Amino acid sequence: MSAPHRPRGGALRPFVRPRLYEQLVERLLDHIQAEGLKAGDRLPAERELAAQLAVSRASISQALVALEVQGVVDVRHGDGAVIRDVPPERQVLAALRARRDRLRDVIEAREALEVKLAGLAAERRTEDDLAAIDAALDEMARDIAGGGRGAAGDERFHAAVTAAGHSGLLARLMAEIAELIRESRVESLSQPGRPRESLDAHREVAAAIRDGDAVAAAAAMGEHIAAVSDVALLRDA
Repeated sequence: MSAPHRPRGGALRPFVRPRLYEQLVERLLDHIQAEGLKAGDRLPAERELAAQLAVSRASISQALVALEVQGVVDVRHGDGAVIRDVPPERQVLAALRARRDRLRDVIEAREALEVKLAGLAAERRTEDDLAAIDAALDEMARDIAGGGRGAAGDERFHAAVTAAGHSGLLARLMAEIAELIRESRVESLSQPGRPRESLDAHREVAAAIRDGDAVAAAAAMGEHIAAVSDVALLRDA
């Protein structure tokens, strides 16, 4: 009896369905091209886009964030999405998928570096370090209260914690991935309710650092990074 036929390795692979936000990014790029929109022009309001595409406003928001990170649009609070650049559609989608792949690596790096830095900050922080951390929290809180994402204050907070760790090597490693973290920060802080949640988590980290509790500071930072890593870009469709 002859052996049963087996497909060659890799010949049959699971069909990967595009995520919803990827489909919406394509539709928005198609709209920009079809309407001949250029830098400085404005996209329709999120509510209008959601109605036309028969999806939720949250889904539209996620797609706009994906375009924002790629530099295609500038999403302004209370002012809608303004076009910054109109690169080829294929280029945008390829960059989007590449960013999704490297985002997992960025999260792993943050877990390794920032958890350790938070613990060191609790042990080594100075009064100047604590003042810098508090100033970052205040900036983030003001921005969120005004309807913003708090991104600048968020970045300033993590930089202050890194500085408070007083580790030259870890600080240099953080600088190496700073731009990649900045991309993931925009993605994360655009999730509904995330800015306020991140601010509360930052305050827990800051309290542990102020108390000199290295274990609690590291644990709080670890929980924070795990929470902010829940982004649409990494979710299954």
